[in-house]
Amino acid sequence: MSELIQNNNEKQESLKNIVRNLSEGSDIKAVQKEFKKIIEDVSPEEIAAMEQSLIDSGVPVEHVQSLCDVHVKVFEDTLSKHKTRKALPGHPVHTFKEENKALRKRIKVLKRASSKASKGTDPDLFIQAFEDLKKIEIHYARKENQLFPFLETVNFTGPSRVMWGKHNEIRDMIKELEAVILKQDFSDVKQKVKKLSRALSGMIFMEEKILYPTALRKLPEQSWIQIRRGEKEIGYAWINPGNLWDPDIIKTGEKSEFQKFLENAEKKTNTIPLQVGELSLKQLNLMLNNLPLDISFVDENDEVKYYSGGKERLFPRSPGIIGRKVQNCHPPKSAHIVQEIVDSFKNHEKDSAEFYFQMNDRFVHIRYFPVYDEANVYRGVLEVSQDITDIKNLEGQKKLLDW
Repeated sequence: MSELIQNNNEKQESLKNIVRNLSEGSDIKAVQKEFKKIIEDVSPEEIAAMEQSLIDSGVPVEHVQSLCDVHVKVFEDTLSKHKTRKALPGHPVHTFKEENKALRKRIKVLKRASSKASKGTDPDLFIQAFEDLKKIEIHYARKENQLFPFLETVNFTGPSRVMWGKHNEIRDMIKELEAVILKQDFSDVKQKVKKLSRALSGMIFMEEKILYPTALRKLPEQSWIQIRRGEKEIGYAWINPGNLWDPDIIKTGEKSEFQKFLENAEKKTNTIPLQVGELSLKQLNLMLNNLPLDISFVDENDEVKYYSGGKERLFPRSPGIIGRKVQNCHPPKSAHIVQEIVDSFKNHEKDSAEFYFQMNDRFVHIRYFPVYDEANVYRGVLEVSQDITDIKNLEGQKKLLDW
């Protein structure tokens, strides 16, 4: 049948049919055999395009996500033969891969420790290994907030949305292990770690065989430079990035365009007239960054335009989200909630939305408010997030300074 595939469109349709067959319950081994008859070679980009096409054709992201492990298994042999383009130390892809290398080691350590803990031996060693492995969250947060936004600018959204869903599956497995530690019942910890290890290893495979090769081809050099510059806002898991890639462009301590703009603005001593009073640009920026809460603003086109850069930030963010559609800034499973909030504000149906929950040992309060102009025309959404743990615990009264 390979001779019947004359172009990429036909190949894409064949790939999609394979995944559809899997979704209908076809035997994996039979599909793998049929796949080898149809296509001898398939590129990472073609698999990524297949996922994108499935989503564009109306297949829910959650459905593609549920098939992800299966269709990657089908294509695993072919993908493993592909040599991926190497990136120099310091390039975001090189950094991601170095973190994966560190993760592989930690998976082995955790599996050994879980085996001992399940037998009642040295649970503290397991807890220590688990806490170390949990730093993978930094790796995933940087993908979601720094790499994915740039992929969206070149319409490469499907695979990244699927991966975010897979990240959350891994996060749920990590929460299960946190519950095990809390109960101090390690009887089935070995099986839970085995499940987590498979998911982590599968994500490494998807990243290195599909995501990174396709991203390297799709993103221009300037995008990688911006990704690199924004990485430090979120940080790194276990490693420090190299510095061989573009050393003349990315300089340590180099002033940002905003810093240069601020310096020039200060020289002019101009102020910005506000509804009440006026502030210089520097004063306004300092005030916003020193608010005892975290704020962000999304405009009338659903694009993120601002987030405060102060110490009260509760969730990982980086400059890569500026200009990003707010619906893409949240996990796929909660995107419909974001859309519901935005629609209700645009239609003047609601004047706020509120959420509160426990995050580790802190109590977090998040509120969304619509922003309308003088003519009552919708101009965007203001998000206010605050750690209210200490406020919530206040009692009695305090009217005197005690420091």
